[in-house]
Amino acid sequence: MDNQLTTELKERYGIVFHDVNLLEQAFTHSSYVNEHRYLKLSDNERLEFLGDAVLELLVSQYLYKQFPEMPEGKLTKMRAAIVREDSLSKFAKECHFDQYILLGKGEENSGGRGRPALLCDLFEAFLGALFLDQKVDAVKKFIGEVIFPKIDAGAFSHEMDHKTHLQEVLQRQGDVTIEYRLVNEEGPAHDRIFFVEVYVNEKMIGTGQGKSKKLAEQDAAEKALKQNPE
Repeated sequence: MDNQLTTELKERYGIVFHDVNLLEQAFTHSSYVNEHRYLKLSDNERLEFLGDAVLELLVSQYLYKQFPEMPEGKLTKMRAAIVREDSLSKFAKECHFDQYILLGKGEENSGGRGRPALLCDLFEAFLGALFLDQKVDAVKKFIGEVIFPKIDAGAFSHEMDHKTHLQEVLQRQGDVTIEYRLVNEEGPAHDRIFFVEVYVNEKMIGTGQGKSKKLAEQDAAEKALKQNPE
């Protein structure tokens, strides 16, 4: 296990793993396992599955208590903004997790260390490992330092639904026609990337990409909002 990682976790977050094998597994990508089969390592995919569920529960609980007047639909949208891929990948980078992930040479050379999907999975895997090692309160304390302050600061209040927000901004100028066009798809079926352009009255105002058409549309709307501020 990387001593620098364990030192940083202790100094920044007061986290010391009892089972360092869990921590090592959380930072081991499947590409590294495939290239080092003789080591009989385990990748972080199962931990990611667990961490995803723990994160969703704790964020849901926090939003429920923090926003007692907010209806269910808006709570759901805010939670989606917080636990989506680009948000979690940013949290991973802020925690310097991208520096410690073990990658195969191919993944490393193709820029995997900066790939949002990979960093999102890494962040969730770390939460899964922390949950197994120290139970739910330790995970709650960690995301209480990393995620909850950003919620309190309003970082996600305008990110709940970029498409709706864009529509509200544009329609202040009068009736407009907004259209999202799928322009390309890349990658294998299990890891597809969709590319979308958003048009208003036939003029393109933003482009986006994502692992689904809906995510690509939200990304395009977010980029359009930056070009067309309120």
